[in-house]
Amino acid sequence: MRRILLSFLFVIPILLFSQTKAGGIVVDEEGEPVAFANVVFKGSTQGTITNEDGLFYLESDETFEALLISFIGYQKEELPLNKAVNYDLEVILVQGEQLDEVIVYVGKQSKKNNPAIDILKRIWAKKRINGLRQFEQYQYDKYEKVEFDLNSIDSAMMKSKLFKGMEFVFQDLDTSRISGKTYLPIFLNETFTKVYGDNNLNQTREDVLGNKNSGFSNNQAIIGFVKDLYNEYDVYDNYLKFFDKSFPSPLGKPGIDAYNYVLSDSAFI
Repeated sequence: MRRILLSFLFVIPILLFSQTKAGGIVVDEEGEPVAFANVVFKGSTQGTITNEDGLFYLESDETFEALLISFIGYQKEELPLNKAVNYDLEVILVQGEQLDEVIVYVGKQSKKNNPAIDILKRIWAKKRINGLRQFEQYQYDKYEKVEFDLNSIDSAMMKSKLFKGMEFVFQDLDTSRISGKTYLPIFLNETFTKVYGDNNLNQTREDVLGNKNSGFSNNQAIIGFVKDLYNEYDVYDNYLKFFDKSFPSPLGKPGIDAYNYVLSDSAFI
């Protein structure tokens, strides 16, 4: 009898142990995966982000009843968790403007005991091994798309003398699902590239597999402007160059003297 009693004493704490697990996919209204969306247990700072395919998984030793899913440009969604283990969940995010409250911080923020500065120091400590730096060799496919639009199209503009004889251009009008405003695409550049890199040799190579310009294909000035606008930037560099002017990177060490840092929120992943 003594052995049986001891067995029950060890089993009871295990039965009282609580845990919440959740996994699934986040998509938009078209059924396309939403990458890097925030998924957090409601009422906590425990969360994760979706991968490139919109998939997520998170678990906690605590019990939670709902998930909060959010992403810039979409309405925030709350998903109830009916069980302790919830798999194959599907979350549909609806596009819409988010007008949450804005908190403005004025004056120079203290660098002493500032949790935002502590996070920056951790970034500096690992910046040489983050991203592609952690691999000796790498390759990936890169797709770039740049589009310029003429906004605020109305009947007065369509009847303007400026477009006399060119009324056909307004056949390509489109409407933003977010703002509801009409716009006219006037320039589109798409490029598909295969990228190869070797960190041991500090060399990279890009093979352009496809390129398409629509709108100003012969205007070299605009094409050059687009290239400057769409340069690749490494946020770990101390300085970033925009149109021949250098600015301290927010993640670089010189940024400490140029910017104020405030930690407005945090999540444990």
